[in-house]
Amino acid sequence: MIKPDLSMPLPEELGRLHFVGIGGSGMSGIARLFLEAGYTVTGSDVRHSANIDALRDLGATIAIGHDAANVGDADTLVVTGALWQDNPEYQLALAKGLPVLHRSQALAWLINRKRLVAVAGAHGKTTSTGMIVTGLLGLGEDPSFVNGGVIASLGKSSQSGAGELFVVEADESDGSFLLYDTAVALITNVDPDHLDHYGSLQAFEDAFVTFAREASELVVVSSDDPGAVHVTNRLLEEGGDKRIVTFGEADSADVRVHSIVTEGPVAFTLSFDGEEYPAQLRVPGRHNAINAAGAFAVLTGLGFDPEASLAAIAEFGGTERRFELHGTVGGVSVYDDYAHHPTEVAAALSAARTVVGEGRIIAVHQPHLYSRTRLFAKEFAETLEQYADETVVLDVYGAREDPEPGVTGALVAERFEHPENVAFIADWQQAADHTAEIAREGDFVITLGCGDVYRIVPQLLDSLRRVRG
Repeated sequence: MIKPDLSMPLPEELGRLHFVGIGGSGMSGIARLFLEAGYTVTGSDVRHSANIDALRDLGATIAIGHDAANVGDADTLVVTGALWQDNPEYQLALAKGLPVLHRSQALAWLINRKRLVAVAGAHGKTTSTGMIVTGLLGLGEDPSFVNGGVIASLGKSSQSGAGELFVVEADESDGSFLLYDTAVALITNVDPDHLDHYGSLQAFEDAFVTFAREASELVVVSSDDPGAVHVTNRLLEEGGDKRIVTFGEADSADVRVHSIVTEGPVAFTLSFDGEEYPAQLRVPGRHNAINAAGAFAVLTGLGFDPEASLAAIAEFGGTERRFELHGTVGGVSVYDDYAHHPTEVAAALSAARTVVGEGRIIAVHQPHLYSRTRLFAKEFAETLEQYADETVVLDVYGAREDPEPGVTGALVAERFEHPENVAFIADWQQAADHTAEIAREGDFVITLGCGDVYRIVPQLLDSLRRVRG
């Protein structure tokens, strides 16, 4: 994988930009902002997607497939860490001496002097960012934003606004979230992840402490997640006048969530500053009540009215690839979710349980990264076995990593205590057919993973049509 120099000073002018991997959720959002700002944008990706269509409609020239000729007369190359060193477009940029920016550097260049709200955490970032953006728009603000997923009500993941606020989903996976000049930092959790980059849990936690320490105005941080609590305690031990607001179910939380009702769209009450604020969201799941509390803490921390803030957040209708319904065949509903960490999988399946009624949950899990699969195989198995009735495990989506001998999806399936409830099936068509055979009317089938598992959804629907007619 490519490790750009994140310490490199940003050029004063970027000129014509070429995005390698432009179709990804983060890259496409940043490319959109440059297009809206009047820049010439070209790009490439390995496959066609709706993101690419949207960018082409805005004026981008995009090639399918990677080739050095795609770079054309670009002045600056923008890349993600998921690219390999031998990428021909990357190699040509090096040979020509072009500036090569990580996507986070390009975003930092765009943010410039805006007042930045940065959302970080091992999971919950995309939803929390979407809630903050939805809240600000509902409050009459016009923020700029870049999210890791398309906000359903807006139909896009990014937008240039005329207001002073800029909201971003900040990526901690490679440390690039430390690049930004953050005013308000939201930490959803510090659940162990990305240890392939950080090397240790201590280094992972240290990065979040630095992220919080450098926020100039406010730190909003979970009161429930042990890692986040460690970060808070370390900030308090350092002293100073850092403004910290905690949120969650803990009795000590500044914004305390209680009276959560998870049947259907989640309802709850927030205790804040001596007042009680009831709410019901448009999305299900206990985790979304927690996410809403964090978004509420950000908005009230920015000075907005509590009641109006919560009412605006409640209009959030979800993001793509977060418990997204793709179709129902013969009474079997097929959903897709981005969950790729045991905690995220538990949250997604718990939310599904609140709305599935008498039906069962069939999880189609695609492990993401060889290192994560090796480190968390047992935790994935325990989570899937606890929250799903049946599980189909696909093979590992390696993304930026080389294969590891012996690390396949079987590593997860073999750790189930009840092997009759799990099947490791590497072939996608066979996996879709097996899922359709075991599904019954009223069941939910949910694909889980942040790789390309969403691409199996049409096969699942086709198999269900053949089996259930």
